[in-house]
Amino acid sequence: MRPAIVSCLVALIAGIVSLTAVTSVPDQPAISPQLVDVTSGTLTLRAQLWRPSGKGPFPAVLFNHGSYTTGDPVPPADPQTLGSVFARHGYVFLWLHREGTGLSKDRGKSEGDQMMRAFGTGGDAARNRLQMELLEHEAMNEATAALALLRTQPGVAAARMALVGHSFGGSLSILMAQRDHDLRAAVIFGGGAGSWTRSSLLRDRLRAAVVNVTTPVMFVHAENDYSTAPGRVLSADMQRLGKPHVLKMYPPFGPDTRAGHNFLFGSVRSWEADVFAFLDANTRP
Repeated sequence: MRPAIVSCLVALIAGIVSLTAVTSVPDQPAISPQLVDVTSGTLTLRAQLWRPSGKGPFPAVLFNHGSYTTGDPVPPADPQTLGSVFARHGYVFLWLHREGTGLSKDRGKSEGDQMMRAFGTGGDAARNRLQMELLEHEAMNEATAALALLRTQPGVAAARMALVGHSFGGSLSILMAQRDHDLRAAVIFGGGAGSWTRSSLLRDRLRAAVVNVTTPVMFVHAENDYSTAPGRVLSADMQRLGKPHVLKMYPPFGPDTRAGHNFLFGSVRSWEADVFAFLDANTRP
């Protein structure tokens, strides 16, 4: 066999071996969640609870998801993606499926469907008013009930609670932190990014909220989020007020703004070390 051919074969085999070495590294086994019920008013909502191995007590995180519609539901893999990661880092993790969404899809109407309907009848003005009503009332009540339940779970250190929120759930988490000064930390992924430019009601409300937030807050965006203004503006407000906060901007993820907005689920390794360093610093004894 000619030397050039041999060299090509060696290079090809080396490339295959290298690729196999990278792709065959096994992920850590998925951690199975426990299903729990959360009562909010007349609704009984479903939630998934992940626990770390060991006895604890552990710090705990309530996750507030974004708004979804019937036509754009929660991807089934997303709760497992986050639940397993947080449990492996030593956190009890509760994903509440708010009304009309995910495992609670048959219980009430989703916020996304409600806002779409309001937009269809009254445009942005009606949608934005309804968004604030949901954040201040229905969604707030549901998340507050879930947080209260989480505090009572076996193995949870009730004094070491944190919030993580995404999109609509990020805005909700800021409003919750304004009310509950016992929270140790809040991590906001793309909070308000999809509504910042279209809703002065939301902008003004979130800026007013951070004035009264004492909890350390971490604002997180990918650079190709729908908007990075929420994190930049709110962190600047907290900086001016001398409040503990962190702002992290990550490189663009995926082909478009939708992917960038959802990099929380698609690019865990990009934020994992930073987020858990922040949480550990604020929730560990």
